[in-house]
Parts: sequence; structure tokens; C-alpha cells
Amino acid sequence: MNLIERKRPPVVRLPPKSNLELLLARGSQVAMIVIGLIAFIFALHAGKMMLAPFTMAVVVGLMLGPIATRLEARGAPPALSALAVVFVFILAMIAFMAAVAAPLSYWTGRIPQIWSELQLKLINLQEPLNTLKSLRDEVRSVMGNADLTVQVEENSAVESMAVLAPALLAQTLVFFASLYFFVATRHQTRTAVLKLCLTRKLRWRTAHIFRDVEALVSKYLLSITFINFGLGAAVGLALWVCGVPSALLWGALAGLLNFVVYIGPAIMALILFMVGLATYDTLLGSLVPPMVYLVLNMIEAQFVTPTVIGRTMTMNPFIVFLAIAFWLWIWGPIGGFVAVPALLIVYAICRNIIPSIEWAPPETMPMARGQRRLPP
Repeated sequence: MNLIERKRPPVVRLPPKSNLELLLARGSQVAMIVIGLIAFIFALHAGKMMLAPFTMAVVVGLMLGPIATRLEARGAPPALSALAVVFVFILAMIAFMAAVAAPLSYWTGRIPQIWSELQLKLINLQEPLNTLKSLRDEVRSVMGNADLTVQVEENSAVESMAVLAPALLAQTLVFFASLYFFVATRHQTRTAVLKLCLTRKLRWRTAHIFRDVEALVSKYLLSITFINFGLGAAVGLALWVCGVPSALLWGALAGLLNFVVYIGPAIMALILFMVGLATYDTLLGSLVPPMVYLVLNMIEAQFVTPTVIGRTMTMNPFIVFLAIAFWLWIWGPIGGFVAVPALLIVYAICRNIIPSIEWAPPETMPMARGQRRLPP
């Protein structure tokens, strides 16, 4: 026994770290996190060409996943159910384009006339504009009266379309291919990820992350789709009663822009204000279309949506606004659509990785029959 004790190496006790060393250690960790976030943001921006349509396909696949699940429950193979999901999405897009194509072309042809009418109705702003013009002249005189010459090539629009058309076609192909393969192989993907989990507890949490992501995203997007369809119908009917031309177009546009919360309704109100200026003779009458829309949007946001999707799914408005602003900055309109689903995915992951925090009441996450929750 004494021999064994003699062979043990001596215990070396390191002196405790000073406050400066602890501060430097924490600072290095924070610096690594910041560098990682910057690299992640740069990767998202640099890979916009491929990542944006792929992410859009994943979000749409999660939304339409219940359709594929129902078809597979009736005996349809995954390849056929995925093809049905793609077909349903294409039909929805064709129906939307058919509804707005004719009125959209009509209003596009009226843009010069609308601009002339707006200039006449906004003549009251001439005095402030003259003040700004005189201020601009004074600034130019102070800066040395420098003149800026802008040259616009006549074929710049044609060249832009020639450059954008192949990129748009490539993104469309990536979107539909990703949508099909994501829906067709979603079960195999889940099984492959679960096989990589070494422990039972990790496998359990990963399975619940998959389940919660599908439940949250599909419930939110399907519910919001039906709500926006009803909002678009209500807006179109109300504008038709008010005598606004092309009410079907504005109703469809209202339903589409409502997917981008906060920013979409603001853009829609501005569009309807411009339409009111071109439709009515007085400035007060021009406020009728946006006011009608804002009243209906307020009813939808304050009463309909909380009742349908539940108030427990309501997130912090500031966090939602930051997410939408970030994704709009990174990916444009596609980012605005995937912002809230991406936030829900992060919410589901954090809920299962850190179960000690009460993220939301347990009843917000539906459970499959026979499942039970593992205590944290």
C-alpha cells in the first residue's frame, strides 16, 4: 500500500487566475463568437444565389408536409407524394398569377397617367419643394457649384434583364428541385441524423427538434396562409364596395404582402394611398382605401390571428421585427418570407436544447399519440 502511494505523481495545484486573465479569457470567447457570426452572415450573403431558393423550398416543404404525410398514410410512395406537393404549389402560383395578371397589366399601362394626376394633386407641396430647391442651390454654391452628369445607356434595361433572366431561371429550378427532394427524402434525412446521435437522450432531443420544427412551421404557415387568403378577400370586397378599381388585384396583393409582418402592411397602405390619389378627386377621399385596409388588417392582427394560431405562439414583436429586417437585408423578399419560420425553427431548437428555461407552455407543442415528454 505504501509502495502504491509512493508511485502516485504529486498533485500540482495551479494558482488561481487573476481578474485580468479571466477577463481576457471571456473576451477571447466573445471575440470568437462575434467572428463566427460575421462569417455566418457573410456566408449567407455570398451564397444567396443557392441558399435563398433552397431555404424557401425547405420552408414551403415544411408547410405542405402534412399533405404529403396524408397521401403516404393512404399508401402513396414518398416520390409520388412529393410530386403532388410540387404540383399543388404550382397550381396555387398559377391561380394567383391568373387573378392578378390582367389588372396588373392595366395599372402598369396607366402609370404615366397616374403620375400626371399625382403631380396635379400634390401641387400643394410645391412651396416646400421650392424651399428645398433653394436650399440645394445654396449647398451647391458652397460646394463650388459642381455639376454632376449622369449618363444612362438606352439599352441598360435590356442588358439588366439579359443578366437577371438566367439567374432567376436557375433559382427557380433550384427551388423546385429542392422542394421535391426535401419532401421525398424527409424521412430518410431524419433517420440518418438520428443514427449520428450516440446517446439515447441526444437521440430523443433530436427527434423532438424535428417534430417541433415541423409542428410549429407547418401550423404557423398553413394558418397564416388561410388567414391571409381571408384578409385578401375581405380587402378586395371592401375596396370594391368603395369603388376602387381592380379591387381583386389589391386584395391579392394585400394577402401576399401580409406574409411579411409589419413591413408588408406598411407597404400595402402606401400603395393603396397612391391608388386613392389616382382614383379620388380629393385628398381626404384618397385616404379611404388605406384606412379601409388598415382597419381590416388591425382586426386580423389583433383578433383573428391570435384566435387561430393561439396567443401562446405570439413572439416578442421586437425580435420578430429584427428578424424580418435582418433577412430582408440579406436575401430581399425571399428573406422577408422565411424570417418568421426561421425564427420558429430557432425557437424549437432552443426549446429542446435548453429545456430548463420555460420557453412556452407545454401545451403549445402538439405531441403524437403515445409520446411522452422526457424530464429535463
